[in-house]
Amino acid sequence: MLQAGSARKAASLLGLSQPAVSKAIKRLEAEAGFPLFLRLRGRLQPTPEALALVPDVDQMYVGLSAIAHRIKTLREFGVSTLQIASNPAFGSGLIPRALARMTQEKGADRRPNVSLQIMSSRDVRERVAAGYFDLGFFADEVVTEGLECSIFADQPAVVVMPERHPLARHRIIQPHQLAEVPFLALNPEDSSRRRLEDKLKEHGVQLNIAIHTPYALNVCELALAGLGIGIVNPITALEYSTRGLTFRKLALDASVICMQAAPAGRLLSGIAKEFLASLRKQLAEEEQIIQTMLNK
Repeated sequence: MLQAGSARKAASLLGLSQPAVSKAIKRLEAEAGFPLFLRLRGRLQPTPEALALVPDVDQMYVGLSAIAHRIKTLREFGVSTLQIASNPAFGSGLIPRALARMTQEKGADRRPNVSLQIMSSRDVRERVAAGYFDLGFFADEVVTEGLECSIFADQPAVVVMPERHPLARHRIIQPHQLAEVPFLALNPEDSSRRRLEDKLKEHGVQLNIAIHTPYALNVCELALAGLGIGIVNPITALEYSTRGLTFRKLALDASVICMQAAPAGRLLSGIAKEFLASLRKQLAEEEQIIQTMLNK
């Protein structure tokens, strides 16, 4: 109204009838308890009280315009921002490759805005539960209460070592062989390590632990440096296979489990569902490559 100067022009700008605009002004003035406009020669002259409201009205108008723009963008493109938190096991390689796959499938012009943050499994769980991320991926040693959670991957662990390591000539590593060389262990709280040690106890085997470290990436780097052998998830082992590290089957059922989580009560956006579909495809392809390499 301040911009239009008359009820007729305001009605035209708003797509309303002139009587509807006049009624709205009268209702607002009645609720305020003081006049907002003076009628002078067919025009509406704002009172000092109306002018005092201009900053607040402008701020509200900008907010409404932003909402309208956001609705239009969502209608045309959907939610285009994806917040992902992951532990290093999947976040360092598999997730970036899945994002590249999704970009190729969707086209670069419809590529989503992505935030990929790599952190410990416990931090992933806390940040996702707090609602800071749309999706999280973490090891199964953390509590899953307060999350929409499911198993994303359950894989047999593999033994990693340099290509020229004496154990590399074996297709399958036996429990007693693990105790014959320096062992690169994940930290004691790691669930896959606990499962491994429980299985080894059944065989009367005790590891000769040389180094403790929190992540499978560290185990692979240490093994590559010739400091021992270790047991990690096969996806991480595959990433190092081009750098001189090899991996073998273990004659024990020692699984590595990755959990998928979202904030409780929050529906996944379309872009999150598309990413998960790409991630599952990428995982399936890489698992097939791993099986081929293990069966050579």
